[in-house]
Amino acid sequence: MLYFSKLRITIVSLVSFFLIIIASSNFLNPNNSFISKKINLGLDLQGGSYLLLEIDNEPIETQKLQNSITSIRNYLKDKKVNFTDLRIEDKAIFFNTAKKDNKIIESFFSDKESEINPYYSQYKSHQFELTINDNEFKLTLSKYGLIEIKTSSQDQAIEIVRRRVDEVGTNEPNILKRGNNRILVELPGLDDPMRIKSLLGKTANLTFRFITQKNNDTFGVETLQFEDGDNEALVSKRIILNGENLLDAQPQMNNQTNETVVSFTLDRVGAKRFGKATKAGIGKQLAIVLDNKIVSAPVIRDAILSGSGQISGNFTFQSATDLALLLRSGALPAPLNIIEERTVGPDLGQDSINAGVFALLIGFLLVIIFMFVKYKTFGLIANVTLLINLFLLVGILTIFEATLTLPGIAGIILTVGMAVDANVLIFERIKEESKNEKNNLIAFDAGYVKSKTAILDANITTLIAAIILFFMGSGPVKGFSVTLAVGIFTTLFSVYFIARMLTSFYVIKNKEKTNLI
Repeated sequence: MLYFSKLRITIVSLVSFFLIIIASSNFLNPNNSFISKKINLGLDLQGGSYLLLEIDNEPIETQKLQNSITSIRNYLKDKKVNFTDLRIEDKAIFFNTAKKDNKIIESFFSDKESEINPYYSQYKSHQFELTINDNEFKLTLSKYGLIEIKTSSQDQAIEIVRRRVDEVGTNEPNILKRGNNRILVELPGLDDPMRIKSLLGKTANLTFRFITQKNNDTFGVETLQFEDGDNEALVSKRIILNGENLLDAQPQMNNQTNETVVSFTLDRVGAKRFGKATKAGIGKQLAIVLDNKIVSAPVIRDAILSGSGQISGNFTFQSATDLALLLRSGALPAPLNIIEERTVGPDLGQDSINAGVFALLIGFLLVIIFMFVKYKTFGLIANVTLLINLFLLVGILTIFEATLTLPGIAGIILTVGMAVDANVLIFERIKEESKNEKNNLIAFDAGYVKSKTAILDANITTLIAAIILFFMGSGPVKGFSVTLAVGIFTTLFSVYFIARMLTSFYVIKNKEKTNLI
């Protein structure tokens, strides 16, 4: 029946009042609001930067081949196979042997050897393909191996990108996978896109190596430029330690030289290795190399046993802060290239908000006029319910601090239409019942009960569509699906609890009247 118990009235009123208060916090000054939660505006509404990054996996593929050479060389030596010209060329490993050793070599790539081959676990033969041409062997990465490299590097890169973006303090960043070698980064409200581009464009591969004056270093040497580009130095390829041994890095002011430096702290393994190297290298220059460029090369005066040190290099405080951020967040597994970039200005975002709000107001106003003209008092009840429904929807989005985009506003507008549709179905059904039933209470109750199936069917099918859009879509599509799904629940609540409760009050008070609707 239309009767509502005091308990149900209290619960419906409290839930509605609570969500209306939460929703109202979005329209109040943050300093005057006791609720800190707000709906965040998306990139298309408040402006910001859109970056599409592509991972350059070529260095990882080369490194994979280089690591495999060691396993192959050791295996062939253990099997006493004579080989020549072991090299990497055109993304492949080549070497020559005598034909009689073909079976021995093929066994290295066989799963049957996995239990007895001590190098198999390092090698993982399913990642490579072997081609034999007479006595020349060619080893290339298989399709599976390439996919595994791309998947692994993408997962690592997303984690590092997220750390760097979070350190900058951007509001509600959106970081998503695109394919198997791209990353989408949306940064709403970002006012310094050049800085974030600089941070994401650096691999931040940190190494500590000695500067040498001779070419006959056991580990090999290479010529690297200083970061200022004016000088270069001969650097040993022997890596004393790298960024993996770093625990923390912070910008600081050196009180003695009055310059900005980056202080760093090493883990226990790194501190031990660093102390041993600096003790043996007193008087030598230690090159601090970042992405194959020498940041600084101080002369070691004493052994550094504390596990901490400083990086100097004519830094400004901003550049020192950014370097510390890069070192703390870790090195990217591979370089990232920006292949697409868009910047949305705040003025354009405000235009989108104004257009969306204007469309919502126009649609809302036309619906209110139609419902009032068509259903009089009950149209007024439906209009009040519709307004409360919008507050309920905004309140729930506020609780979860959802990000509102332009498609999200479209979802809210669609919710208005669906809420009106439900009321129209109910009122038309009540009209049909009133023709055969003179008791207003029974007619109105029957109208609500018998229209429930059609309303639930329509809303459930729409909810299924919203769920599919959420899991299959991305970005703006997800924003639309979220507001639509939340709107479905608030619509059902407002129609079958708030509107029905208000309708019951009016019908019970005027139950003796005829032609109520």
